[in-house]
Amino acid sequence: MTAALDMSRPMTAEEVRKLFRLGKDTFRELIRQHPHYCVPPGAPRQKLFFPEDVDRLKEAMPLKLIDPRKAKSPNYYLRGTVRGISIYETTWTSDPDAAEQIRITREKELLEESIHGPRVTTTFMQAAITYVEHGGSDRFLGKQDQVTGRWDGLIGRFGPDRLSALAQDDLDKAALALYPNASPDTRNRQVYTPFIAVWNDAAARGKCEHRDWRRPRKAKGTRVRVRQRRNGSFPVPYEHAASFVPAMPPLDAINMTILFYTGLRPIEWFNVEDIDVNLSGRWISLPSTKTGEPRGVPVHDFIVPLLQALLDRFGGLLANHYNRRGRNIEPYPVMKDAGGQMSGAVDFARRRTGITDISPYTARHSVSTYLVAAGVHQFVKDQILGHAATEMSRRYTDIPQPELIEAINKLPVPDLWKSADFVENPWKRIDEVVKWSQYQGDRRKFRRPW
Repeated sequence: MTAALDMSRPMTAEEVRKLFRLGKDTFRELIRQHPHYCVPPGAPRQKLFFPEDVDRLKEAMPLKLIDPRKAKSPNYYLRGTVRGISIYETTWTSDPDAAEQIRITREKELLEESIHGPRVTTTFMQAAITYVEHGGSDRFLGKQDQVTGRWDGLIGRFGPDRLSALAQDDLDKAALALYPNASPDTRNRQVYTPFIAVWNDAAARGKCEHRDWRRPRKAKGTRVRVRQRRNGSFPVPYEHAASFVPAMPPLDAINMTILFYTGLRPIEWFNVEDIDVNLSGRWISLPSTKTGEPRGVPVHDFIVPLLQALLDRFGGLLANHYNRRGRNIEPYPVMKDAGGQMSGAVDFARRRTGITDISPYTARHSVSTYLVAAGVHQFVKDQILGHAATEMSRRYTDIPQPELIEAINKLPVPDLWKSADFVENPWKRIDEVVKWSQYQGDRRKFRRPW
């Protein structure tokens, strides 16, 4: 590049741009070798600068607010360079006054970062945004109020705080403030785990130092009072479940039965489509799961007629229910950070049976427990539940595995469950619900099918 430059005349703007593309250090070295003035990019062609002026101009581009319409976003964006540090990032607000305050604060932070380095100036908000942008989960980090612009959760607690100023005591106090009545396991899952994930990501990027954070521990001793267990956090006998599930509305009972004989998480079953089910192979393929990896799930022989009935009646998503408000049949809503899609059906069955210790997630715990009781190897059980995977199962999720199908068929099927009307004739029960949802006359003259 040096040989291509004409040292006998000032450089043109295009020549300077080419030097910029070679990198900052290379540009500075070559520009200092040029005996004449040069024209920096974006400057008027008539105005000439010394090489030192070019460096100074490049490092002194103040931050500017980008209008939401230009940024194609509901929020203002920041763009510019402060002492060689260039950024293009959102302000997370559509209020121009608030965005201007953020611009001023961000300029000050970049100035300090250029002097002291990123380890001193990086805030938790910046680290959390970087963590999410590179594939991290934003669950439990917090949500922003669209009206006030304020954050809750961890970002609301630590957002503007610098990572270098945070200590173990700050994390412990935040966990108690955010979840004052929660168990140590809940605080560990919803505060410590996401916080440490953000911190480790920032440390890997050189934004803070590596640190060992202490997590909450369970109290030990014989005099410790055990907290009441939450429904769905422990298994139940299949005979007990057989008294509860048939009392649910027909479609919900079919869906709950499938959970009890596959070990699927409710959110996984709610996303299963007709193309994911291989009935002849007794196999369900999950393209995405909680862990982020696809996997295959074996199907118990008992639920094959139920799946066939759903395939015959519904296209696309198979997990449907009767919406009492809309008076129609529709798939369960999939909510990212919340559950309760089957709460109405579960409450209905609880009132009819008096059984209160069963919820959708009870099925998964029961499958795990009864597979172990049936003598299924731990690794096979973990494969069924998605806790473990082989290289073959990761790559070929749509190929049935006989070993897993044989294991799932060891789950017991009580006679009370076999004799349930939605099991003996699922097509009829589904059609009755469909007819009920389509009936527009006086519902008092038409018997509800559950």
